Amino acid sequence: MPAHCSPYQRSGMLVVALATALLLLTLPDKSVTAQQSGGPLYAVEVNGIVTAPTIDYLRRAVQIAEASSADALIISYSSTGGVLREVRVFAAEIVQARVPIVVFITPRGTQAGPAGAIFVTAAHVSALAPDTSFGSPFPLAQVDETLSQQTRDLLLDNVSAQMKKWNETRGRNADWIDRAVREGVILNNQQAISLDPPAVDLVAADQRELLTLLEGRTVTLDDGRTVRISALGRTPTLIEPTLFESLRLALADPTVAFALLVLGSMAIYLELNTPGVGLFAGAGLVLLLGAAAGFLVLPIVWWGMTLVILGLVLIGAEFVAPTHGGLMITGLAMLGVGGGNLIDATQAPGAGVAWWALLIVVGGIAATAAAGLALALRSRKRPAATGTEALIGRLAQVRRRLDPRGMVFVEGALWQAISESEPVEVGDWVRVVAVHNLQLIVRPLESEEPAPQEAQPPSGGRVV
Repeated sequence: MPAHCSPYQRSGMLVVALATALLLLTLPDKSVTAQQSGGPLYAVEVNGIVTAPTIDYLRRAVQIAEASSADALIISYSSTGGVLREVRVFAAEIVQARVPIVVFITPRGTQAGPAGAIFVTAAHVSALAPDTSFGSPFPLAQVDETLSQQTRDLLLDNVSAQMKKWNETRGRNADWIDRAVREGVILNNQQAISLDPPAVDLVAADQRELLTLLEGRTVTLDDGRTVRISALGRTPTLIEPTLFESLRLALADPTVAFALLVLGSMAIYLELNTPGVGLFAGAGLVLLLGAAAGFLVLPIVWWGMTLVILGLVLIGAEFVAPTHGGLMITGLAMLGVGGGNLIDATQAPGAGVAWWALLIVVGGIAATAAAGLALALRSRKRPAATGTEALIGRLAQVRRRLDPRGMVFVEGALWQAISESEPVEVGDWVRVVAVHNLQLIVRPLESEEPAPQEAQPPSGGRVV
């Protein structure tokens, strides 16, 4: 400070210096680039088969998180299968999300499959619960075998390069990805975390531990912003599917779609054989529409679907025109084989009709057919009760004295009758015990209950 300055000038300059220092202290530190949003924390749960309805649900969750500038969106992933084309599309959207996306494979024992491997590489933060795994023994990328080898290699290179870039951007290990894309790799939580660098970011026993490990973690988003996650001690807000989303998620399950197809076909069959007011037809139509809605979002093996439909037709034909079980056995075999090969495992690994559902459907139809066959055989063993033989055992009223011949009234007609014992007076009741040459052999009732009200024959009643 110059010596010629007055005391007042020196005091003023000191005040300015102090004010400047205080102002600098209040300015944000340019060396700290991470921003802490202080927004909400969201969570979403994924289970079942990952299909287009699942992706729509997840996409809505991301939009909610972005609209509220959330600290993070945690995807708790417990699915074991999915349609890979849908998974890849959403994985690219995860990378471009404007909020941190955390993919957490949980609970213990979850085998996330190839869809889980793609989600883990795309996530801003990837985490595994103990005893979980991701990947597949089959290639993550399936290409059309009709393409040239050069084209197939180019497509595989593109998929591998994209997934490697995602992992390397997050500082995770990418050495395993090329082999996973071309041959297939399965990594459990211990193998993934032991790589150098690790293939995943965190291993957490549950969501509480995950939130603790996420606290203060910085994430660089696709737009270049770096944000710091605040999660310690917080309870994420669960974004649940709407009623319509829940319906779509249920219908897209291969097991549900298969069951609806079988039940709908049975309802249509019942309507055709027992015409009524259309209740069975209406129910069958609704069930078949639900099955169609499910199969439209799944990669169907058409020869498998053909076997299922032909099997149902043969089973129905067996009930209409019995062939001693030939059509039934063939139909059940076609239904079981077709149902087990209904979903293309190369396009949707881990997706398919559950084996227990196949057993229930095939076993239930077989049991119903066996019960019907048993009833039919039992009825064949009974004496035929048609024509005049149907009168045996009936009660008849004497209209002309039986001595031993006379007339009785039974089933709305007068019949010639012969008493097998003593004479019987008019008005008494007898029981038909046999029919011989259009004549009824009757026996008097030895101990009569109060006789039913006498039924008069119509005027001009016919005489047999």
